[in-house]
Amino acid sequence: MQTGFSSAARGLLPLSRVTGILIPKGQLGEADVFIRERSHQRPVQLGSYPLEALRRDPAIIDIEAARPHCEPEPSSEPVNDLARTARDYIAYFNAYASGEASPVRAPVPDDRKRRTDEILGAAYYLDATHAGVCAMPAQAWHKGADQAHSHAIVILIAFGRDIEADNLAHEWVNGAQADIARMRALEIAVCLAGHIRILGFEATTHCTEQGQVDLERLAILAGVARRNADNQLASPFVGTRFSLAVVTTSYELTTDLPLAADANVQGFRHWIGINGATSGREHKRQARRKSHLSRYPMEQVKRVDVPTTAIFADEIPRVPARANFFLRARAGDLGPKAQREVARFAWKQPLTQGMTSPLRCMVPHQDGPVKDTSTPGLDNAQANTRAIKALAYHLGVDLAGICEIPEYAWYSHLPNGKPITPYHRYAVVMLIDQGYDTMEGASGDDWISGCQSMRGYMRGAEIAGIMAQFLRSQGFPARSQTNADSHVLQIPLVLLAGLGELSRIGELVLNPFVGPRFKSVVLTTDLPLVPDKPIDFGLQYFCSNCHKCARECPVNAIPFGDKVMFNGYEIWKPDVERCVRYRVTNAKGSACGRCMKTCPLNKVVTADGSVLHRVGTWLGINAMWLKPLLVPIAVALDDKLGFGRRNPIKRWWLDLELVDGVAQIPKGTNERDLDVHADVSGAKSPVGYYHASDMPAPDAREAVPANHKAAIGRAALIETVEEAKARRARGGARPAHYIAVTELPD
Repeated sequence: MQTGFSSAARGLLPLSRVTGILIPKGQLGEADVFIRERSHQRPVQLGSYPLEALRRDPAIIDIEAARPHCEPEPSSEPVNDLARTARDYIAYFNAYASGEASPVRAPVPDDRKRRTDEILGAAYYLDATHAGVCAMPAQAWHKGADQAHSHAIVILIAFGRDIEADNLAHEWVNGAQADIARMRALEIAVCLAGHIRILGFEATTHCTEQGQVDLERLAILAGVARRNADNQLASPFVGTRFSLAVVTTSYELTTDLPLAADANVQGFRHWIGINGATSGREHKRQARRKSHLSRYPMEQVKRVDVPTTAIFADEIPRVPARANFFLRARAGDLGPKAQREVARFAWKQPLTQGMTSPLRCMVPHQDGPVKDTSTPGLDNAQANTRAIKALAYHLGVDLAGICEIPEYAWYSHLPNGKPITPYHRYAVVMLIDQGYDTMEGASGDDWISGCQSMRGYMRGAEIAGIMAQFLRSQGFPARSQTNADSHVLQIPLVLLAGLGELSRIGELVLNPFVGPRFKSVVLTTDLPLVPDKPIDFGLQYFCSNCHKCARECPVNAIPFGDKVMFNGYEIWKPDVERCVRYRVTNAKGSACGRCMKTCPLNKVVTADGSVLHRVGTWLGINAMWLKPLLVPIAVALDDKLGFGRRNPIKRWWLDLELVDGVAQIPKGTNERDLDVHADVSGAKSPVGYYHASDMPAPDAREAVPANHKAAIGRAALIETVEEAKARRARGGARPAHYIAVTELPD
């Protein structure tokens, strides 16, 4: 049997007998923890728990081989409505458990270790708690199964955070934890299997509801769990509270060894974060947080009555979905190349393509029938708010907030031209972290960048979809609003729900703890809720004195100048045509998120983050009067210390491009690092403005060409914030270019 779990096999120096810390060759030492987070030196494919530090026992392979065949478990009835909803999503994903492999093999490495690093990196990137690989012994197949595959990839997902007994969500979640975790494990497995099939190898997913393998035996052989004294399956880190899914495959990989019976990492080494893994103190800190609170201390951030950027609600036009520039590209407004590429730009990398089926299968279930009678006890808005946030965090959301939905935040028309009448009062706005580790290894516009977005969108659609379906089963109307089908504009809702402030990046909100590194999803509902207030953590001053995102933008789409008033919003207005055109036609990568990659607020702010960033974040939130002193220092240090550069330790993916459905080596890859000497005047790249009056009609089917030269000329119509406020003070009329086609008389 070929094994691949030694530290040497992962390109790392041996474990130090003194510190127990794994030091990557040529990388920073332990003294740099003041500047860098501890995980800076930890490869993504090792995961967030230090499984690699546990003792292994190859003798367990023979012990497991001697165990009798395991028969399939009988299907049990779901214990409550939430468990039933999770089972529905398991069924949606199970429809893609198997499929035909591509007839053309991808040019993957012959090196099995490199293959394994990519597969395990993908599993952890998709938020597996543990992941491992083993060979497929005959005894691990159910009797009568087609034993066609040689290897198994095991995915373990721990149960979500416990919810206090006095929280309404405690009853909702109680008994459903295993179903929810199983759904999450299956989602990851389906994505991995789809990815492997696109590479030209067979792959099938298995879970309790549908499968032909002994999940427990494979978890032991893959080294993600062991049998405890009571013969129960257990993880040394999360105990028995987890669920499993497996991918069996013909893709040959290196294999892991089973955990020894006494395998354990506790005490000081675990407390400080052995090998750069998430530390025991960070796990404990998160566990102490109330279930309705994020793992980030958003409660410490200053709340204000109105956002820190002006919003003239009475002047904001409602716009049709057809005005969205990605839909404009699809309609041909940006020319034939953008029209051709927009259909594949985010999916032209194999792992992202593996996500398409689970993402798209959820769209028909975003809305549905509402139970005729509502569940008693859901009339207390305060209690409902605690419960809905606790449920969101249990399901895997990183940050959540609530706001009432202003009319201007609804699209005026669907993409097909059908009018939208606002139908729900509240928005539950949720953010999914795109993953700092993978972003640290990327340029921001290379072959993993589109995948980073789609991962966030997929997870958000899953969580919001489950929550909406559950609320409908309780008698309250609810709909998930996702990137695939949204009736609302999400950016103003993220702002109003108190999850961040508008930033120089423009049409993007920054959060004080994850910066711009997230994708949003929204649940709209009429369940009685208490809105959150907007926040102020001094971002307007910070962005006014930092131009890093604008400097690093590959196409100069982000302005260097001051904020303006655009369609009723005070905003640093980006050139959306230039941005979208690059993202959909990027020839050396998939999409683009370089502004997120290089933003100084794209950091780790937890117990495992660097001291520098934790102190800086605390001061930025709690001592805003120091910003005139601290911001110039912070911006200069960010460049000086090289933040925003690529970290090769974090690069786990393969650079592959799908062309006509076949994976191949791309002609090039963007490998950008910082350009600290770039021109920051903005004189060579004036912004083009597309006002409401210039948008296509909501039912336009033919191309409405975007004229960028004319858009630059329309800068003459733009008001400064001061000019707009002065106009309103003297009773001036709403600007004519704020009037959308949808508002004109027939």
